[in-house]
Amino acid sequence: MIDKGEGEMARHIMVDEAKTVLNDLIQAAINGDEILIFSDSENIVKLVPAEKHVRTPKFGSAKGQIFLTDDFDAPLDDFREYMS
Repeated sequence: MIDKGEGEMARHIMVDEAKTVLNDLIQAAINGDEILIFSDSENIVKLVPAEKHVRTPKFGSAKGQIFLTDDFDAPLDDFREYMS
């Protein structure tokens, strides 16, 4: 591990070792550690947590896109035998 200052840590790990401890590496990345995975002394992957994208609904955003036919609430032919 390499201390980057301000409490952040960077982990350099080889691909073969990363395969065996992937769950631990994922948890470390979620906790804020920078994970660099190497192959033949070449940095190939940086493991970082995915950004959470929270989409807030916008009132009226589907206006004009949803249509109901005039017979929307009319009985269906397939259910006539159950309605008598």
